[in-house]
Amino acid sequence: MTRTDFAQRLQEIVDTYNAGGSSTENYFEDLKTFALNMQSEDERHVRDGLTVDELEVFDLLKKDKMSRYETQKVKLAARSLLHRLLDEPPKVLVQDWYKDSQSQKVVRSAVEQVLDKKLPDSYDRVLFREKCDNVFEMMLDHASNGQKWAA
Repeated sequence: MTRTDFAQRLQEIVDTYNAGGSSTENYFEDLKTFALNMQSEDERHVRDGLTVDELEVFDLLKKDKMSRYETQKVKLAARSLLHRLLDEPPKVLVQDWYKDSQSQKVVRSAVEQVLDKKLPDSYDRVLFREKCDNVFEMMLDHASNGQKWAA
């Protein structure tokens, strides 16, 4: 279950309650279950040996039915990508990168280069492109909303 799934599930609980389709007791049980699942999700990055940001990228990069080896490679890809974007020279996430198309191209290129080297060979071109696009769009969205990766 991804964090987006949690947001959708919470909205379903609220919608069901507002529509009168659930008794107060059922609503309360749904919320308790939801809270327990959220607590487990909040601790998942520790169990997986990743930072919160690495886990967010990992979730975008993973595919269905990965072997243990592929899972480790994807975790390494997430970690390596963030290291490249945040710590390695030359600087990629420059001031207001998300506002300038040329700077966006540099960030997208860095994402593609790292993922090309680090993702498992089982990622075909279509899946690779989808994963690169997902990561770049998430970073662009966060940066343009001032949440993170805005430099």
